[in-house]
Amino acid sequence: MKSSLRRPSWDEYFMAIARLAAQRSTCRRRQVGAVLVRENHIIATGYNGAPAGLPHCIDIGCLREEMGIPSGERHELCRGVHAEQNVLVQAALHGSSPQGATLYCTHQPCILCAKLIASAGIKRVVFEGDYPDALAQEILRQAGVSLERFDEIILPEEGR
Repeated sequence: MKSSLRRPSWDEYFMAIARLAAQRSTCRRRQVGAVLVRENHIIATGYNGAPAGLPHCIDIGCLREEMGIPSGERHELCRGVHAEQNVLVQAALHGSSPQGATLYCTHQPCILCAKLIASAGIKRVVFEGDYPDALAQEILRQAGVSLERFDEIILPEEGR
């Protein structure tokens, strides 16, 4: 007998995991999560926050916030490591190559992360929220990385 249960697509599944990873963020301004996937298997997860072992911004404050620096500017003044950077570090620490993988991220990558994504050989980025960085889009386009906005499919009530 055929079930009426609707399973989430792979994109829905991995984006949900990226959203969950974002909940671990220690950034005071924006919670971002990322999941690196190859052949429908999770390679690594990441979220934005202070480097391992250092005090978290939610505990000691945010220099960029104190200085009134807008989002997307003066990245060098942020003590946080971006979710996309953390996912690549986690993959490296655990011996998993990101080459050919898909990166699911709750926000469009910035230029710093776009350069790392292109250099790491990631082939597809699926993102949900906007980030004010047209140069990042151009870098990914030039590198042949597919940048796709995630359009969530709302599950029907009977499928929940």
